[in-house]
Parts: sequence; structure tokens; C-alpha cells
Amino acid sequence: MIASFINSSPGFRFVSMYHSAEDALEYLPRDQIDVVLMDIRLTGMGGIECVEQLRPMVPQTQIIMLTGYPDSDLIFKALSVGARGYMLKPLTPPKLLQAIREVHEGGSPMSGPIARKVVASFQADGQAGKEEAGLSSREKMVLDCFAKGLTYKQTSDRLSISIHTIRTYVRRIYDKLHVQSRTEAVAKSSAALKLHFPDAM
Repeated sequence: MIASFINSSPGFRFVSMYHSAEDALEYLPRDQIDVVLMDIRLTGMGGIECVEQLRPMVPQTQIIMLTGYPDSDLIFKALSVGARGYMLKPLTPPKLLQAIREVHEGGSPMSGPIARKVVASFQADGQAGKEEAGLSSREKMVLDCFAKGLTYKQTSDRLSISIHTIRTYVRRIYDKLHVQSRTEAVAKSSAALKLHFPDAM
């Protein structure tokens, strides 16, 4: 069903399906996949361990965890090993395509309940406000755009600066907030600025 829907959508192509983590590790690197939908619960090796092993093999591939488990430990384990998004099932086809498009454009799609868990974690940490205060006004504007769900291109257009400059700001933001992904950066900044996350992305 997912395969046929993706293939029938303009601009998308379903490349392959892997029936186990072991199959993905063997065949995915040669298939040159742009975006992977990974379930956490797999027969044999789990999805999180699979992501951890895949990252150095396919560093340019973006991985979205697509699962029915909103467990906080699983969320942070998945994000820490390299997943760039975390969406809860059931997910409507249009929202699935939106998540694929967003992660391919440099975003970090998260379902509303997942985003709130991430924000709550940084709020509990108590460091978000102090670290966020070290950002420049331009860096805060970039994060504000990301928190509102804008892509790199949309952020570039809104702020009238090039995508290359956006990426430079993002690298500085990562260094200042001590994070490794846009998901973590947005969550940390949002915890400090009290930015609003929608119920679903």
C-alpha cells in the first residue's frame, strides 16, 4: 500500500522494501536510497541498532522512524544514533509524504506528541535558556523558522539569505547548543523560547 501510494505521487519513487534489518544492512547501501522509513520493532536486529550501523555506511541517507511506540527512551535512542525524524503510526498518506519531503529537504519531522516529549526533556534539563542566550539574533531567527516547520529553502526565502548561509548558521547553532541534529536544536531552543509545536506535522 505504501509502495503504490509513493510511486503514484509526483516527485517520489519507491525503491525497495527490506524485510529485516539484516537485509537493509546488506542491500540498502547499493540501492542509493535518499530517505528510509524504519520501524523500531523488527524481527531479529531492532530498528535502532540497524540505524546505528547504517549511518556510517550511508551518511547522506535520511532516516525516519515510523512506529507506534511513543516511548521516550526509544525516541532519544533513535535520534541519538542518527534518525532524523520520528513519526507515529497510524499516519495518513499525505502526512507520510510531507514527512519524507521535509526530511529530504533538511528538516526533522516529528509527530506532535514526540515533539512535546523532546521539548519536555530539555526543559527538565534546565540548560536550554542559558545555551540559547548565546545565539545571535540571526541564529535565533533561523531556529524560529525551523520550529515553525519551514524547510531550508523556505527559511532562505523568508530571511532573504542563501541556503549556503543558512547551513553556516546551522553549524554554529549546533556548536553553541551542543547538539548533533536540527531536531535537538529546535527542541532545545523551543524549550527556552516557549515556541509552539503543532499537534501533528
